Amino acid sequence: MVVLIKILQVILALSVLIVLHEFGHFIFAKLFGIRVDKFFLFFDLGGTKLFSSKGKWFTKLFPKAKEAKTEYGIGWLPLGGYCKINGMIDESLDMETMRQEPKPWEFRTKPAWQRLLVLSGGVLFNFLFAILVYIVIMAIWGSSFISNEGNAIYTNELGKEMGFRTGDRILRMDDYVPDNFGMLQADLVRRNVGKVTILRDEDTVDIYIDKSMIGEVLNTPGLFDLAVPFIIDSVMTGSPNAASGIRHGDRIAALDSVATPFVQDSRKYLAKIPGRTVRATVLRGTDTLAMDLQVDTAGRIGVFMQLPGVETRRYSFISAIPAGVKLTFSTIGGYLKDLKLVATPRTEAYKSVGSFIAISQIFPASWDWYRFLQILALLSIMLGVMNLLPIPGLDGGHIVFTVYEMITGRKPGEQFLQVAQIIGMLLLFLLMILAFGNDIGRLVR
Repeated sequence: MVVLIKILQVILALSVLIVLHEFGHFIFAKLFGIRVDKFFLFFDLGGTKLFSSKGKWFTKLFPKAKEAKTEYGIGWLPLGGYCKINGMIDESLDMETMRQEPKPWEFRTKPAWQRLLVLSGGVLFNFLFAILVYIVIMAIWGSSFISNEGNAIYTNELGKEMGFRTGDRILRMDDYVPDNFGMLQADLVRRNVGKVTILRDEDTVDIYIDKSMIGEVLNTPGLFDLAVPFIIDSVMTGSPNAASGIRHGDRIAALDSVATPFVQDSRKYLAKIPGRTVRATVLRGTDTLAMDLQVDTAGRIGVFMQLPGVETRRYSFISAIPAGVKLTFSTIGGYLKDLKLVATPRTEAYKSVGSFIAISQIFPASWDWYRFLQILALLSIMLGVMNLLPIPGLDGGHIVFTVYEMITGRKPGEQFLQVAQIIGMLLLFLLMILAFGNDIGRLVR
């Protein structure tokens, strides 16, 4: 059931974003009187279609659809979608049309500024949609995050190798003072940090970052997990330890002889002794108590822990508008930094590139509108930024050629554009192989 829910979320999210992106091209084309031959969700490779507005059963129900200039449909290959604009060299490589005499309704006969808007429409709609979704999120739920102030890290083996220790509190990264704990690992990479200043016990320590380890940081989650103190909030209903005497505010300092300053330490030990009784050292105020606690078969003791407070900023609908715009552009900036790392081989960031398999992993196991909308806005930004890359075959490649024409007054030849389109499609195909290869490798590991 969990897998099914994730798959449905991925299909819904990508379908919405693909249709939205292609509609951006479509609406500008229609605005300037350019004919759109096909508007498809997913690719109808080989002419195979799951649905077509030109299909027999549809035209029987709606006879006027047969006369429409545009065919609307759903293809069978869920790797994107497309809006086939008449008189434009695109992934269809329809050179037969291009060899005919130019018509007034074709893309190639329109002024460069109109063609530029048609090409930019998809990206523009992606960014506008992200702004809209973030405004809705801000207005309904606000902005929530765990503050970095006063919270400590629980680091992994890579973090220890870099010089960090569990319990450290990160004060500064170079001259930047981070406020969002959940962004610490991303900040370390994106800001190309050279020095991290931490508070360790009562001492301030500087850790110098070895830039050769950035690739490992990118591909190793959990560098800066939140260190959660083992302080009891309440005992679960039906817990085997309901009558043990443990209460709110108690801090479990050790289980048997194993020190457990943080919840993560207790999990490692409890997982080894399911179904047994453990001797807990409990700190209550100035007193130190000893208690016997029962561990269930899943390696749990049936208690809720006190978690660090989540900071939430509330917005009215009016104040949510600038907040949503700011968050959109901040996310775009962060993603551009990520792409810069991917394009730098020494960082090995290319190993983090993923496909639909990786995308499915970020969706929750149960339906959650807040998280779904957050992911939807992020994916919309990613789709927009990716399409702006100056690669032939993507919107960015077409935009570069059009801007060149507007600056120089010289239009690239159709044969050149055709060759460029083929090269771009090959590059995208190689990128797709890399993404799927990375995902399969992660699944195998």
